[in-house]
Amino acid sequence: MVMADRPEVETASAPVTALAVWGLANRMLNGLAHVPFDRPWQGPGGLLDNVGQSVTRQTIRAFMGYSMGLPIPEFRSMEKVLDNICRVVMPPFVGVTDGVEITRDVVGGIPGIWCRAKASTDAFVEDGADKETINGTVLYLHGGGYIGTTPMMYASFASSLVKIAGNEIFIADYRMAPEFPFPAGVVDAAAAYQGLLDRGVDPEHLVIAGDSGGGGLAASLIAYLHTEEMPAPAALALFSPEIDLDLDQPSVTANAALDILPWNVPVAPYLQGVQPNDARVSVGHGELDPSWFPPTFICWGGDEIFRDGLREFTEILKKADVEVFDMEEPGMFHVFPILMPWSEASKRVFRALGELSAMHVTPDPEAEPTH
Repeated sequence: MVMADRPEVETASAPVTALAVWGLANRMLNGLAHVPFDRPWQGPGGLLDNVGQSVTRQTIRAFMGYSMGLPIPEFRSMEKVLDNICRVVMPPFVGVTDGVEITRDVVGGIPGIWCRAKASTDAFVEDGADKETINGTVLYLHGGGYIGTTPMMYASFASSLVKIAGNEIFIADYRMAPEFPFPAGVVDAAAAYQGLLDRGVDPEHLVIAGDSGGGGLAASLIAYLHTEEMPAPAALALFSPEIDLDLDQPSVTANAALDILPWNVPVAPYLQGVQPNDARVSVGHGELDPSWFPPTFICWGGDEIFRDGLREFTEILKKADVEVFDMEEPGMFHVFPILMPWSEASKRVFRALGELSAMHVTPDPEAEPTH
């Protein structure tokens, strides 16, 4: 159930939606036309990485600039069209490239999709054959600035993580702003987490992960679990998380010309009256403790607008004696492992994730799959 399918969410008519999609295509083509003038061959990496980075930057900038200017009903309808395309394209794509099966499910009352290695599922393993071991479970909270995108849009990235670490991943379709501001997303994430526990997933083999707004939501979920006296997961993995909603660091404007994000990132639709320095939405403003805040992997790009805030958050975690594995990749923008998985910087992130998963998410070879 994407946002457009929820009964509380208003959508646009078919003709208006078609015009919105047409406008998006034109805007993105216009953005790509700028690429040759940006000297795409220049950059911190090799030629392929540099050109890919320039093309990706212009494409995503065009997408965000256009979509954030749409009325909410048009935005939701366009989002559903893009999700429908992903539903057709993604399952066969990840099946071939990563050997991953995508299935729909409802966990703890929250809809979403599972990404699992085909070799670990009944559908692709013959009777009597040995299944591939699932090393752990990941509850993934997709990005989108707390306001957009869908689980299926993240299937390719999640499948890459499945292939790297041997985990199964549930991408939760949580409620988003502005229709459902804070704390709706956190409540949904907690319900999905409890649903995994109810299915027999051991928190010692469970990771919470997220990127961008989903990364900020993942960190908020850790604090929520502590408040509700629920068990903490084995680890937290964050990719360019939107972790400090004050957005008052120098890099917000200094990196505006380099990042894919606009300098005026909207947070009001999510907060709707909650102060941005409230520890429930900006976890770094709270009192953190390693007794309940799990080992944390966090990566970001040196050219993204959140850079300074993420540096500060990492230092806050370290001063609180929380185990931290941090990676800042020079010359890279927001959520680069998701947008440019082929880049050398992304490959370094994936290798680190594989090592950390083996270290902190210890599989129990005698446990029977329960979900």
